[in-house]
Amino acid sequence: MSYPKSTREYRSNDVKGWKVGDRVSPNFSLDHLDGDTNPDIFVTSLGAPIDGVLREYIKVPAHSLVRIPEHLSYEEGSTLPCAALTAYNALHGPKPLKGGDTVLILGTGGVSIFGLQFAVASGAEVIVTSSSDEKLKVARQLGAHHTINYKTTPDWDKEVLKITGGRGVDHTIEVGGPGTIQKSGNATRMAGYLHIIGFVASGDNSITIPAVVHKAHIYRGILIGSVAQFESMNRLIKAQKIKPVVDKVFPFEQTIQAYSYLESQQHVGKVVIRVSKD
Repeated sequence: MSYPKSTREYRSNDVKGWKVGDRVSPNFSLDHLDGDTNPDIFVTSLGAPIDGVLREYIKVPAHSLVRIPEHLSYEEGSTLPCAALTAYNALHGPKPLKGGDTVLILGTGGVSIFGLQFAVASGAEVIVTSSSDEKLKVARQLGAHHTINYKTTPDWDKEVLKITGGRGVDHTIEVGGPGTIQKSGNATRMAGYLHIIGFVASGDNSITIPAVVHKAHIYRGILIGSVAQFESMNRLIKAQKIKPVVDKVFPFEQTIQAYSYLESQQHVGKVVIRVSKD
């Protein structure tokens, strides 16, 4: 869920580099400027543990601000600090994605769709899974090279291996958790990266230590990203003219309906609540 903010109206006199009217977004963790996160940074995370952004006015430190790309609306820009940055951090972390790599994307929610868009923009070959043929159709329109319906193809990990000639993918965007982690490991090549982002799929499957060792997998937990990564991501977005996929925009007065719609899992990409009427 994303919440666009209107134009900045006030600033402290000692703030440098910003002026009233700039189109900006705060980073998710206000004090995560660069490098690894830590407990002190974590406690500055919007929405957890401090108050989030579902409000008309918010006071944030100037060092947390990043400019919204000019070709994006406020609604589109509001999707960047959480879902987009999470996907970017996953694919451009310690071993950045490169052209020719193969990427497995689980699902078609906010993080997954951004992962698809960033991977395609970087020249990777992308495989997307979903239980909905309609959602997979959207994924193909966004550039997915291969799609797998995991309801009709329950052994989707074997299908991924078939697509990659038995090698497995270089990167996996893993949002399922207990219900998918074992198959994601099967589908990932030796010494490949599994970027652990969510746990939306129920199940009892766990990571088997012998499999991790024998395939030399790197499991990396993703906790959003830094201001520096946000700025790097925006350069990619601007260069490739990437447009966030906003499934539906709700007015502030329909916040409960917005959360109900999100919970229904009918959406592809992001669901936005418009706070300002301006």
